[in-house]
Amino acid sequence: MKSNRFIITLIGIGLLGSANTVFAGEPIEPIAPVKEINLAQVELGKKLFFDPRLSKSGFISCNSCHNLSMGGTDNLKTSIGHNWNQGPINAPTVLNSSMSIAQFWDGRATDLQEQAGGPIANPGEMALTHEIAIDVLASIPQYVTEFKQVFSTNTINIEQVTGAIAEFEKTLVTPNSRFDQWLLGNKDAITADEHAGYKLFKDSGCIACHYGPAVGGTSFQKMGIVEAYKTTNPARGLSGVTGKEADHFKFKVPTLRNIEMTYPYFHDGETETLAEAVDVMGRLQLARNYTKTENAQIVAFLKTLTGEQPSFVLPILPPSTDKTPRPKPFE
Repeated sequence: MKSNRFIITLIGIGLLGSANTVFAGEPIEPIAPVKEINLAQVELGKKLFFDPRLSKSGFISCNSCHNLSMGGTDNLKTSIGHNWNQGPINAPTVLNSSMSIAQFWDGRATDLQEQAGGPIANPGEMALTHEIAIDVLASIPQYVTEFKQVFSTNTINIEQVTGAIAEFEKTLVTPNSRFDQWLLGNKDAITADEHAGYKLFKDSGCIACHYGPAVGGTSFQKMGIVEAYKTTNPARGLSGVTGKEADHFKFKVPTLRNIEMTYPYFHDGETETLAEAVDVMGRLQLARNYTKTENAQIVAFLKTLTGEQPSFVLPILPPSTDKTPRPKPFE
């Protein structure tokens, strides 16, 4: 049970309550403040998120692929894993990921906690095992004390580790974008071109998939409805999880929040620019060939979705001891 003294609820009741009439009827909603966060778990999860000792090399942390200084991603086509292993798919942003229907492009993790355990034990990513990860943490007295304080137990297990990381990740939301300010009544927050881009975005049908607070993340859709999407990336999408042929090449619709920061685009990371991504999605999903002006207007609108980035003091990680399993970066 969570201790009440560690729980904080941050709800902008006055702000959102008075603004409901402003954005009523719009397919996109402002990002609300975080609700019901266990602060003790958040602080522990923050350390774990940045701790490279949860990897075999002692070099890779969660932040390596989901860099919070770079929009919650690594800006690479596919991420770099243990021993310079090339990842199979583009790393989605961790920002606003708590708003997604599931985690990973194929939805194989139901929530943030389940997702957090995957990379640690993946031989191509952090390449450790859950057992060794627990041994590492259990060998560090400061971690043992903090786990005991947070979870009221004398033992550490992987569920506590992934739970704390997930609780920290829930705080990684990006409110107060210029578009949110516009939704909340500040009509000067976006320009005429940006507003025109939003109208095009709606009128073209983009909002059929990109809606809600995260402007995406709420459904799985086939990539390439009007035209086939050509790629050498072997990812199968949702069908790899469900085994259903009907789900082949269906991927979780990505959030468009902070999209100008999370290049390159799509599951294969092959699309370098936002303008190119708009062109591809228009043609392949909507049978729409945007003019240069229309494309620029939509791109301008998408850039208004960049919100306030998470900002905090970097955690100081407790030192290893003589009993701490040593990293093996070259094995």
